[in-house]
Amino acid sequence: MFDVALRRFVDPALNRIAVGIVDARISANMLTISGAGLALAAAFFVSQSNFAAALGFILLNRIVDGLDGAVARIKGPTEFGGYLDTICDYIFYLSIPVTFGLMDPVNQIPALLLVASFTLTAVSFLAFAAIAARQASDDGAHGPKAFIYSTGLMEGAETIAFFALFCLFPGFFPTLAIVFAALCLLTVVQRFILAAKSFS
Repeated sequence: MFDVALRRFVDPALNRIAVGIVDARISANMLTISGAGLALAAAFFVSQSNFAAALGFILLNRIVDGLDGAVARIKGPTEFGGYLDTICDYIFYLSIPVTFGLMDPVNQIPALLLVASFTLTAVSFLAFAAIAARQASDDGAHGPKAFIYSTGLMEGAETIAFFALFCLFPGFFPTLAIVFAALCLLTVVQRFILAAKSFS
């Protein structure tokens, strides 16, 4: 929901840093894969109940995720880069709630519901993108992307906020996860309505 607005503040800084990364001959794909490693490190620290370290790696993952896109825009995006970025994003999105679910039986059902809601959100997002690409109906609000984005209630910024809350208040994970899952389902409904209007 807030991603487009936040881009105006975040992108200039990322673009400046990306110039130095390109000069160092570090590719966007290298950053993307490194980001997946940071996500798994965050999940590891969750499993050790070291939530401060987990939060640090979550934030590092998101910074690197922004930088790989900035580098790709400088060097020229590739289809494989877009594909790889999506896979690594979902390594991040799934590893954190799954680890919370595994570390405490109280967390298991809320984590399962959250992962299920992520699956529905991903399907609604990617299916919309695939069909919209055939119609070339991108409004460009999310900047240059490998595929067409449909704005929703729950996007990247909201995910970071909830993952940060998981780490800051781990005892409230069940409640936070259920709230997050419900908001993701609202996003699915939102995209369904958008698809019905756009593709009918």
